[in-house]
Amino acid sequence: MKDVLERESKWAVDRNFTLPRLDDLVTNSRIEELPVELTSTYFDTAERDLLAHDLTLRRREGDDESGWQLKIPHSRGRVEVTARLSDELPHELAEVVNGAALGRPLNAVATVHTLRRRHRILGSDGELIVEIDDDTVDSTAADQPAELLAWREIEVELGPNTDKIPTILRDRLAEAGARMASYPSKLSRVLPERTGPAATNSRAERAVHEYMTTQIDLIFVGDVGLRRGEEPIHDTRVATRRLRSTLRVFGKLLNRSAIGEIDNELKWYAALLGDIRDCHVQRRRLAEEINALPPELILGPVAARIDAALLARQLPSRNALAEAMNSPRYLRLLATLQTWKSQPPFERRIRRRQLVKRARRAASKADRRLVTALHNHRHESLHRARKAAKRARYAAELHKPVLKPARARSNIKYYKKIHRLLGDYNDSVVSTDFLWRTATAAGTAVDENGFTYGLLYANEVHAAEGARQRVAAVAAGE
Repeated sequence: MKDVLERESKWAVDRNFTLPRLDDLVTNSRIEELPVELTSTYFDTAERDLLAHDLTLRRREGDDESGWQLKIPHSRGRVEVTARLSDELPHELAEVVNGAALGRPLNAVATVHTLRRRHRILGSDGELIVEIDDDTVDSTAADQPAELLAWREIEVELGPNTDKIPTILRDRLAEAGARMASYPSKLSRVLPERTGPAATNSRAERAVHEYMTTQIDLIFVGDVGLRRGEEPIHDTRVATRRLRSTLRVFGKLLNRSAIGEIDNELKWYAALLGDIRDCHVQRRRLAEEINALPPELILGPVAARIDAALLARQLPSRNALAEAMNSPRYLRLLATLQTWKSQPPFERRIRRRQLVKRARRAASKADRRLVTALHNHRHESLHRARKAAKRARYAAELHKPVLKPARARSNIKYYKKIHRLLGDYNDSVVSTDFLWRTATAAGTAVDENGFTYGLLYANEVHAAEGARQRVAAVAAGE
């Protein structure tokens, strides 16, 4: 498969639109013009699950773009993943969208035929600066084959080293009567988004629903990334934790029968992600500490042994995650989360004071646990305080829209700092345990000893105590 970052904009025009002059947009450039005919068959589930996540899967046949194409949202546009043309959907593309499709079968949902007049503006070195496509389109939806939809549009796609549409081009298109299209893609025009009844009524309900929807969307984004071999472990795990925290803190305001066992299922998934994330953190953390040591204090293959030991844990954890992500259990979890986007698990009207009350309870619990932990200095107490601070932080984030902005920002900032410092403390505690076990193995190996591991261990003990003291200072208002 091949990945290409696509950055394009679409412009709506009428049938009589005349494309403005293009040959003087860029100094020392030239234009390549080419007529292209394209036929694209789009695939999705009957419920349009891919479209719901802005994923576009199509089989394209044309003069120069034949093949399978999957378009994935990206912060700078869309990533187009391509595979060779074949009769059947390539397995590697089917796997990437399996989570978003909830394991459901993919079938043809629309056919789009495009007569394109392509204008490629090339620099003096032959590199593409911008491409302007004048498209005449007709399409049919699979469930309404007798209804033909036809329109004309302009697509402007940036070259690899072009940051934005040239101002002169934007101005000329607007002067000629073009306007930014209301549809982000051709498919979204053929298959408009299905809208259900209003999911929320009160401001408090909207706050809960929007917060939950944001986390659910991030979980689905992480699913696609993980299936592509990327490592969005941290963001996916945090979204899972935020959603689980919402169920824990505000659960009594929700429909318990609708929530069911989702809390446990999110805990299960977060644990799978956490096994990998912990290895990532330790590998990076200890590699940085070793690099910071004077060379004469590094006795033996310390870095290699540590990295090998952590990799030996990380790879099986990654395999376990991949296996779980294709299990019926995981797909059922995603299906429930997808349903919550349009039908949130609300049992009765949620009011502002209820959100504020439960967020304050979470904050009070975090404060109590922190006092206890700072008093007895026990690892277990500090760990419980960290989890409580995390829930207080996420609760503050959720009910921010119904709280005074300054108060909300203050609460989020405070519990975020406590959560982060206790996280640093926990990372050091985990590192000391790992270093002790690794030093034990290295001490019995030929040509190795435990000196450097002991030095690293002492540094981590010192770091843990420093983090604990910083937490105490923040709690004391210093």
